[in-house]
Amino acid sequence: MAKSSNQSRTLIEKIDTLPPEQQVEVEDFVDFLANKQRRRAALERLLSIAPALEAAGAPPISDDEAVALVKESRAERRQKDSR
Repeated sequence: MAKSSNQSRTLIEKIDTLPPEQQVEVEDFVDFLANKQRRRAALERLLSIAPALEAAGAPPISDDEAVALVKESRAERRQKDSR
């Protein structure tokens, strides 16, 4: 844990030396990485339950239905995050 704390401090010190516009770019990149990780985790969860859904006889959904479910989930998350 101490190593992680040192790495965090070192990273913050480096970011603090950047001009404000580059600090914004760093923040955007960190947000991008966090979103990428969340999407990967969501896909892994979905893939982990897919066999159980198939075994239970759940009917397959169309691509349009899948897109609608993803949009609905994102809207719910945005609404929750904005509170």
